[in-house]
Amino acid sequence: MNINGMNRLACITQTPPGPLIIYPLPHMYVIKDLVVDMTQFFRQYKEIQPWLQRNIEDEPGEAQLLQSIRDREKIDGGYECILCACCSTSCPSYWWHGGSDKDDFLGPAALLQAYRWIIDSRDEKHCERLKRIDNYFKLFRCHTIMNCTKACPKGLNPGKAIALLKRMVTEDMKKDVPDLENPPRSGQCDKK
Repeated sequence: MNINGMNRLACITQTPPGPLIIYPLPHMYVIKDLVVDMTQFFRQYKEIQPWLQRNIEDEPGEAQLLQSIRDREKIDGGYECILCACCSTSCPSYWWHGGSDKDDFLGPAALLQAYRWIIDSRDEKHCERLKRIDNYFKLFRCHTIMNCTKACPKGLNPGKAIALLKRMVTEDMKKDVPDLENPPRSGQCDKK
């Protein structure tokens, strides 16, 4: 919710003595009182397919997908997101361009999660993931205003993740090769 003009989690926000001004999250449809409709937010989250994807699907329980310590550290700052929408509803680009069309701006939370899965050393569909967001509207509508980073109650940096995604999409940066002996079975992205 919006507490004294800032999007925050009410359960952890320290408030000064005196009156508070409390509103629902901005730029979302209000269902009732402080409850907002998160349907659009979660549709955009689902669009980035936030789950591990492999070229060959192993039967559950048959294979362990190991990561080195260094590979595991790369996803720090991505998996901790609690999908509270504080970042997305603080973002002017999301207010203006985060509509219901499938090609609209995905917003900081969804793009942070996209980055988290793209850089995961166990995920083999990073090329497909990059193609899915390689769109002026889905990714490049971010104007690095950085309200998302200021608003995140977990101290995450969606702005940095979005900047790194832009570099990956424009091929200024590549996904690192995993440290382990059994790397994923996919190579670099093919240009088509």
